[in-house]
Amino acid sequence: MREAPPRMRDETTTWRLIFGAWLVAACATLGALFFGEVMKLPPCSLCWYQRIFMFPLALILPIGLFPLDRKVIRYALPLAVIGGMFAVFHLLLIAGVIPESIKPCSRGVPCSENVIEWFGFITIPLLSAAASAVIVVLLALAGLRGSNEE
Repeated sequence: MREAPPRMRDETTTWRLIFGAWLVAACATLGALFFGEVMKLPPCSLCWYQRIFMFPLALILPIGLFPLDRKVIRYALPLAVIGGMFAVFHLLLIAGVIPESIKPCSRGVPCSENVIEWFGFITIPLLSAAASAVIVVLLALAGLRGSNEE
């Protein structure tokens, strides 16, 4: 049995990394929709911003998979980074590191309130930050994998 050429192996690895990033984005999108539409938990302003940067990833990433187009990384990576920054800001606000006097959520649902807390520490902003971090790592690895070939 012959082994696949190195370029083909690199393309397969890159495809899998982008596919993994898409799976995380799709699960995060479905989770946010579940919390909002099924559990009827209203999102705060910071949650909306996190959604604004996560939801497009579930649509953009599969476009770069069929056929494989590494350029999708340069469009998706900034969305994941900015969404992750909003999630980290949200976590710091809940932890009290950032004073609430900044008032990112002046109307509606307060951003400093935990509506879900599983196992004493898992919150919606933590899930969002984790999803963004995983997506950033997978896309960065895919980008580095692609730059090695050129």
